[in-house]
Amino acid sequence: MDKQGQEMFLDFILQRVQEGKEDEAREILLENFKKQDEGNFSQEDIQAFVPKMMSLLKPEKLTEVQAVVKNFSGGFGNK
Repeated sequence: MDKQGQEMFLDFILQRVQEGKEDEAREILLENFKKQDEGNFSQEDIQAFVPKMMSLLKPEKLTEVQAVVKNFSGGFGNK
C-alpha cells in the first residue's frame, strides 16, 4: 500500500475508533505501516493487528471495518 493508501486507511480507522482510543490506534497503524514499508509486514502481524484494532473500535463499526481489513490484508503473505 502506498503512502496515500496508508493515509486513507488511517483516517478511515481513526474515524471509527472509540473516543479516547485514537492515539493507541494511530500508534498500532503507524507501526504496521512502518513494517510494510520495510517489507517486514507478515501474516503474523495481520493476525496480531486485527484483535488489537477490533478492541479499539466502536462496536457498531466492527462489521464495516472487518470487511475493509479483510480486503486490506488479502494481498499480504502472497509474496
